[in-house]
Amino acid sequence: MADIAIIGAGTAGLTAAIYARRGGMDTVVYEAEAYGGQIINTPEIENYPGLMNISGFEFATKLYEQAAALGARIEFDKIVKIECKEDGTFTLKGGYGTSEDCKAVIIATGAKNRPMGLDGEEKLTGKGISYCATCDGSFYKGKTVAVFGGGNTAVEDAIYLADICSKVYIIHRRDEFRAEKHLVDTLFSKSNVERLTPYVVSALKSDGRLTGIEVTNKADGTVKEIDLDGLFVAIGQIPRNEEFKDLISLKEGYVAAGEDCLTDKEGIFTAGDCRDKKVRQLTTAAADGATAALAACEYIRLSAL
Repeated sequence: MADIAIIGAGTAGLTAAIYARRGGMDTVVYEAEAYGGQIINTPEIENYPGLMNISGFEFATKLYEQAAALGARIEFDKIVKIECKEDGTFTLKGGYGTSEDCKAVIIATGAKNRPMGLDGEEKLTGKGISYCATCDGSFYKGKTVAVFGGGNTAVEDAIYLADICSKVYIIHRRDEFRAEKHLVDTLFSKSNVERLTPYVVSALKSDGRLTGIEVTNKADGTVKEIDLDGLFVAIGQIPRNEEFKDLISLKEGYVAAGEDCLTDKEGIFTAGDCRDKKVRQLTTAAADGATAALAACEYIRLSAL
């Protein structure tokens, strides 16, 4: 039986694994997709203390290697259910038939990209619509693209694309961008970038692939048509906690837990972007991971499981 089972191998989950192993706990991490979470799509990390000139993929790989070197067991399966046993321990059930017994659970499932909810969006994903500029940007070298969103991710994507595409539109539903000022300044210093605010993408045009979009002005209802080769969507994220809604309290899909990372189910903790909180940054994900792991270690020791 594992001491601590961690669901999710993003920044929060891998940090939790590092702290759990350093605390002497037998630790297993389950990841449904690829280790690293959303940060692997970031071309360069600029706001993590002590680190400069490192990509998100490099950062995630170092976390993964550190956790593994300390002895954390990392498995790839989607955990679909947590069963509570009479003795206070848990059994994790995976989509590939996994069954893992453990004394404490840390939910660090992160979040996934929020879709626009437009007709044809799913069909055109991979055919002109993308949610990852660093993954797919090279396919649009010398072409015209748009980025939809106004936060750090959207602006970083637009900066990256402006260096390889002939034209980049950035579309945001508000007049002002939510991204950090230095990122916004960098973006609009580029001559091939055009802003469309306050606009939203309201329709998709295609002939089997994306050929253009309609955008609607939020203030006056004006509609424009734009010919495009690609559209990169960066309008936020939605949590991945649906499987646990009958076990722990959720708030708008996020795990209801404070800065102590304790859920309302004894023995289950949470960390990272899946938690209900105001600030979702790389540093706060790492902090959550450490907090949750230390709390889980203390719980196991005090419970004498």
